[in-house]
Formats: sequence, structure tokens, C-alpha cells
Amino acid sequence: MKDWFCSEVLPLEAALTRYLHRCWRAKEDVSDLRQDIYEAALNAARGGLPDHTAGLVFTIARNLMANRARRARIVSFEQVASLEEIVPEVDLSATERHLDARDALRRAQAGMDRLPPRCREVVRLRKVEGVSTREAAERMGVGIDTIERQLTLGIRAMADAMLGGSGRIERGRSSRRTRSVAE
Repeated sequence: MKDWFCSEVLPLEAALTRYLHRCWRAKEDVSDLRQDIYEAALNAARGGLPDHTAGLVFTIARNLMANRARRARIVSFEQVASLEEIVPEVDLSATERHLDARDALRRAQAGMDRLPPRCREVVRLRKVEGVSTREAAERMGVGIDTIERQLTLGIRAMADAMLGGSGRIERGRSSRRTRSVAE
């Protein structure tokens, strides 16, 4: 167990510390959090060593932070003078995320509407309906290479449109060289 901890868990310390600094507001708690994560990882490994140590450690970190944040929000009723003082908390960040997602969806739809019909159909089949490349090619009566190329062009054009560009399909230069005729 000690060998596993030293060879698998301790090398993750720098990445784990960066992760905790990014995700946890109280920077002075990071070292305590890290120690609690190590303890939980050792307890989990007592049942058998994990196949993916990094996944275990970062999952424990995420869950531990979520539990601590949840506990920090719990307020006993004795601390509240009256129930009328309790005002339901509005999660503005969820509302903002919802509005941002709707805006992104509108931009994606506008970008898709600008695509040529065949390209639009390829993007719809592959990304909206989730059909395989082979099935999309069969449905449309074209080759797999055509589907892949149209999908690449369509996604690039949609990304351009979503980022405020024209959303036009930009075709790269042909791989064939054109020769100038010497007179």
C-alpha cells in the first residue's frame, strides 16, 4: 500500500494542488483538503488498488469539495431568528448559464442555416441525429470521404458563425498544383 501511494498518488500532488487552487475559494484550506483526499484515497485502496489512480484521486477531490461546500451552506434553524427572514436564494449563475446556452443554440442554428443544403444535411445527420459516417453516406448516396469532408467544412463554418464571423465555408487550396503555361 505504501509503495502504491508513493509511486501512484504522490506524483499527482502538483496537479492536485493546482486543481484545488482553481476550484476552491479558500486557498488556506488547500493543504487540509489535500490531506483529506490522501486519507480517503488510502481508505478506498484498502479494498483493492484502483486501475486508474488519477481518476480516483480527482474524483475524491471533486466529491470532497462538493460535500464541504454543501456543509458550509447548511444553517441551523436556531441561528435564524424567524422563518420569515429566510429568503429563497436565486441561483443567478444557473440563469446566466441557461441564457448563454440558449444564445449559443441560436448562433449554432443561424450558422447551420447558412450552410449549403448538402453540408447542412451532413451536419444534421452526424451531429444532431448521431448517425455513423457510413450510415450518413448510405442515406445520402455519397462516399464516406464526402461525408467527412462536408462535416469538417460545416463544423468550421458553424464555429466561425458562432464566433461572430461570416459563417461561410472556406475551402483550402487544392492539393493539385496549377502549372503556368510557358509561352
